[in-house]
Amino acid sequence: MSPPLSIPDFPFSIEATDGVARAGTLLTPRGPVSTPCFMPVGTKGTVKAMPPDRLEKLGARILLANTYHLALRPGSETVAALGGLHRFMGWEGPLLTDSGGFQVFSLKDTAAVDDEGVTFRSIYDGSRHEFSPERAMEEQRRLGADIIMCLDECPPAGAPREEVARAVERTSRWARRCREAAERAGGAGTDGPQMLLGIVQGGVHEDLRRESAESLLDIRFPGYAIGGLSVGEDRERTLEVTASTAALLPGDRVRYFMGIGDPVGLLEVIGRGIDLFDCVLPTRIARMGTAFTPQGRLNLRNAVHARSREPLDATCDCTACTRFTRGALRHFILQKEILGMQLLTEHNLSFLLRLVRGARRAIVAGEFAEYMRERLEESA
Repeated sequence: MSPPLSIPDFPFSIEATDGVARAGTLLTPRGPVSTPCFMPVGTKGTVKAMPPDRLEKLGARILLANTYHLALRPGSETVAALGGLHRFMGWEGPLLTDSGGFQVFSLKDTAAVDDEGVTFRSIYDGSRHEFSPERAMEEQRRLGADIIMCLDECPPAGAPREEVARAVERTSRWARRCREAAERAGGAGTDGPQMLLGIVQGGVHEDLRRESAESLLDIRFPGYAIGGLSVGEDRERTLEVTASTAALLPGDRVRYFMGIGDPVGLLEVIGRGIDLFDCVLPTRIARMGTAFTPQGRLNLRNAVHARSREPLDATCDCTACTRFTRGALRHFILQKEILGMQLLTEHNLSFLLRLVRGARRAIVAGEFAEYMRERLEESA
């Protein structure tokens, strides 16, 4: 038996499986998280257009915030001075912060990467910032999230194999430095213990994914994330690599797929053994006037909805669906009324959270394949 981890290890248990799909519970100091679980994204400390009490009523159990953005505005020291990220966000449940590693990918045209870390130009004022593994840990320590992430390098889709291999090696070296930094901090942030997750990279190359996973398993983490698979790859290949990578990870550790938020994609990765996932998609498309429905995406900007008295989704009990017509919602969106953005954001998050809760019930009942088939048939 392996010796106990020297960094916080929140208990994770599996209650049921159906194939490789899992229904589990992650016990954090701020309450349990039932899995599979979708995490709404509050990039800059807020889920856009959604107050925290409403998120709680929708069934959200854990939120995600972005270390890069919060480190620059208002600064992690300011967040700490204001009582930490939970107080700052008005959220009493668990929080996860990413490390800033995704900006290695998204800001690649203005970022420089070497073995020491990443040098960014601020998107706010152009100032120069260096993110080493140690700084990524310190920023997250000051923010005080419950679950924190190692700094990793995420190469773009289609990157040459040699570039992906270098990113795997660098990600592994950075992961060891992140763990050492977390140990020096006593595994605690400004607001309590912090569980650190390692991130598996490797693009669509299964041998590089195996190399990355084995390296992280050697370092030992309380849980593992699958990164670099929602940055433009072919969906079928993404799912194949997700399945093979998940199979490399310990069955008693939580698994997190970074950056997927479309309904079909969520069901697909749940069916491949993933427990946690996040994405800005549901909130972003809501602000553009697009809603998730059982029949697929519905664009309220289309003129056909101008005088529609139908609800957005007759099966949904969110505010948008129970109190407003499609025609009214369309008007709010076209006039850029804040209420319209709020209503569609609430609806899209409600849709995904309800979808994932249904997936959990189906796994427990041994009916996940049927549940997924029915949802796919509805949206076809």
